[in-house]
Amino acid sequence: MLIEGFGFERQDLRVRAELARAVQARPTGLLISCTCAAMAGGTAAYVTQIEPLKLTASLLVVVALIRATLTLLRSRATGRTQQVLQATYPVLSMAFAGTIGTCAALSLVLHAPPDLQILLVGYAMTVGAGIAAGNASRPLVVIGQMVLTLLPIALACLTSGSLPLLALGLILPLLIVALTFLTFALFNRLARQARTAAESEQMALQLRDQAHTDHVTGIASRAGFEVAAHALLAASKPDDLVALFWLDVRRLKDVNDMLGHQAGDEVLRSMANRLRKRAPEGALIARFGSDEFLLLAGFANRKRLETLAGQLSADMAAPLRVGNQRIECGASLGVALIDAASPDLDRLMQHADLALYYAKSAGQKQVCFFTPAMTRALVHRKEMEAELRAAIQRDELAIYFQPILDLATGRIRAFEALVRWFHPEKGELSPVDFIPVAEETGLIITLGNWITRTAARAAANWPDDVLLAVNLSPVQIHAPGAALGILAALREARLPASRLELEVTESLFLQDNDATALFMDMLAAEGVRFSLDDFGTGYSSLHYISKYPFRTIKVDRSFVSGPDVGRKTDAIIRAVAEMGTTLGMEIVAEGLETAEQVDTVRRAGCTLGQGYHFSRAVPEHLALRLLDDERTGMAALRRVI
Repeated sequence: MLIEGFGFERQDLRVRAELARAVQARPTGLLISCTCAAMAGGTAAYVTQIEPLKLTASLLVVVALIRATLTLLRSRATGRTQQVLQATYPVLSMAFAGTIGTCAALSLVLHAPPDLQILLVGYAMTVGAGIAAGNASRPLVVIGQMVLTLLPIALACLTSGSLPLLALGLILPLLIVALTFLTFALFNRLARQARTAAESEQMALQLRDQAHTDHVTGIASRAGFEVAAHALLAASKPDDLVALFWLDVRRLKDVNDMLGHQAGDEVLRSMANRLRKRAPEGALIARFGSDEFLLLAGFANRKRLETLAGQLSADMAAPLRVGNQRIECGASLGVALIDAASPDLDRLMQHADLALYYAKSAGQKQVCFFTPAMTRALVHRKEMEAELRAAIQRDELAIYFQPILDLATGRIRAFEALVRWFHPEKGELSPVDFIPVAEETGLIITLGNWITRTAARAAANWPDDVLLAVNLSPVQIHAPGAALGILAALREARLPASRLELEVTESLFLQDNDATALFMDMLAAEGVRFSLDDFGTGYSSLHYISKYPFRTIKVDRSFVSGPDVGRKTDAIIRAVAEMGTTLGMEIVAEGLETAEQVDTVRRAGCTLGQGYHFSRAVPEHLALRLLDDERTGMAALRRVI
């Protein structure tokens, strides 16, 4: 046990210091001990006539007062002063113990009155025995104090010649040995507890660091960002220009799916390194989500902030290489400035997140700064979303049908299903107002399924040669089980799959993936037709036409009735029509409003037409009437012939 104590004292001074500070942090015990010593020494000096004993007792009073004073100073001092006072502690303790032991020994050797001997020897033995428990954090100091306190008394007893005192002279050395073992036992136990506490504290710090650090990139995690961001904002001044950059890395999921998560992690590390290199001094960088990063920093002026936003966007857009693969990701970027009147982190993050939303809505790799108008628009969208959900439940929505005619015969070949919303207070709302909200919130999935089911039930009552055209949002197509949902709606309405034509826009293919091809191939195998809507307004349309099973192309209305209609647009329509004829596709001209436009697109080679010239979108019962009138007219014509 002794070896353990000595070894620990040599090897772990930090733990010993912690134990000593714990004892000395509350100086009450030491002050009481000094008071007792001063009382014993003062009493002895006052009553004794023995000069050596008087001097020694007076010295005890002085040492006790000095020790009490330094104890108070040490408990309140800091820094270098505390270190100096701490260094005096062992020396003063030894002097204190030696003075007590000398006083007690002199009272025996010089034959002081018995009551004075009892006072001094009793106090000295009490101090010598109590040191083991009271100062176990310093075992070597304890041993020195016990020896200086009790050994002089033992020597005095052995020279007295009295049998009881001889016995006491033999007992005291044994007591020193026993108390030494007790001291080390207490020290080892305290040391183990201190070591365990230190290890627990270190483990807690490690766990906190792990929780506050992203293990992939090495920058702050979400939890770490929130802690550090609060501290950064608390330290900022009211007039400081503090901004939060919220970045969303594009195509990370595609990288994970195609190259594996290790490649995705490498992309994240590269993006984090680019942020580190570009971030201003003192900036806080964090990975907030699977593919999102945050950067919080202060700036000297708005120009520097805007410059950094552009630099970050360019850095993120730069290609990177993972293994043998060249990857282009890029990032959308939302930026918000701290509100000087209310420097709240949650508000700042809401604003940056909203700016990021607008940046992603604006297109790829865009940068957007928050403005108060975004909040108003968000409130409007939230209200619109809530009202739209209620409208679906209250049957405020209706399906209207706009005919698509054969330009050669004038017969109705199909009806396009268009949703209409008749709000009880706001009247009829345009799809332009609520369809984008439905797409942004994911409500388009519920709405789209309802449109398909409702329109399919209506189309089941039409002649077998009349098709139903339904627009699909990319959000619907990418939803799990989308194809199965459409087939289920057809079965429920008892409408053959060959009579359904799904219209998709080129925006569906901006993120070309296997899910889109699987969706279209699955439905095409069942007989569902596909139409490429708004042709000519996107990119790489010929690529889409050759890759996917389209049977119809709808020429965008801007080429038919837009403000720039002329020789160039006529040539474009003619080229598209010739391509359609070669590929065996139907070409639909949208937005026909005049007989002249109808004649133009017919001569250009379009096979089908749609627009107000023929009919607006009408309710289900009027669509049936249009079909009845057409069939009745054709029958009458045949009777005449």
